[in-house]
Amino acid sequence: MFNIDAMLKIIGQENKRFVEPVVTTVSKERTPFHVLISCLLSLRTKDQTTRDASQRLFAVANNPEDMMIIPVARLEKIIYPVGFYRTKARKIIEICKELIKTYDGKVPDTIDDLLKLNGVGRKTANLVVTLGYKKPGICVDTHVHRITNRWGYVKTKNPHETEFALREKLPRKYWLTINDLLVTYGQNICAPVSPKCSICRINGYCKKEGVTKHR
Repeated sequence: MFNIDAMLKIIGQENKRFVEPVVTTVSKERTPFHVLISCLLSLRTKDQTTRDASQRLFAVANNPEDMMIIPVARLEKIIYPVGFYRTKARKIIEICKELIKTYDGKVPDTIDDLLKLNGVGRKTANLVVTLGYKKPGICVDTHVHRITNRWGYVKTKNPHETEFALREKLPRKYWLTINDLLVTYGQNICAPVSPKCSICRINGYCKKEGVTKHR
C-alpha cells in the first residue's frame, strides 16, 4: 500500500538539513506581492540567484506603485542574471500596472484572477494562493511533477495534469506543503538525473518509474 503520510513525514524530517526554497522564505517575511514577484523571478532560475535578485529588487521597490515606475533597463540590471531577465523585467512592470489599474494595487487571492495577469501561469498562481494567502491549492512545478510520477503515485504527462490528479488523490492536509517538501527534496536528493537513491529514506516506497540511472 502506498503510504503518503509516512513518506511526506520522512521527507519533512530530511529537509530540515537543507535550505528552504527562496519563495517560501519570502512568504514568511513579506506580502503576497513579494511572493508573486519572487516566484516570477524564480522561473528557469537557480534558487540562490532568485534569492539575491529578490533582495536587490525589494530594496529598491517594495510595492507595485514603486516597481512600475522603474525604467525597464534599470530593472533588467537589478534582476540580472535571472533567466530571461529582459522578458521578466517587462512582465513585472506590466503586472504592477495591471495590479494598480484593476485591483487597487492588491494581488488577487484567487487562481482565476491571478491567471488573468500576463505572464502568470498555474504554478505561480497556486504558489501565491497557497504561500501568500494560505488558501487551498496545489502548486506543481517540475519537482512535484517528476517525483510524484517517479513514485508511481500519479501517472501524468505534464505539471498541469499532475495538479489535477493530485487534487483528486492527495489528502488536503498536504496541499499547502507538497510543493515546499518536494522542491527541497528534489533539489537535494531526488534529482532529475541520477537521483541519490542509496541515501533516500523513502527508497523502499518508491517505484522509481522512469529512473534509468541512480546513485
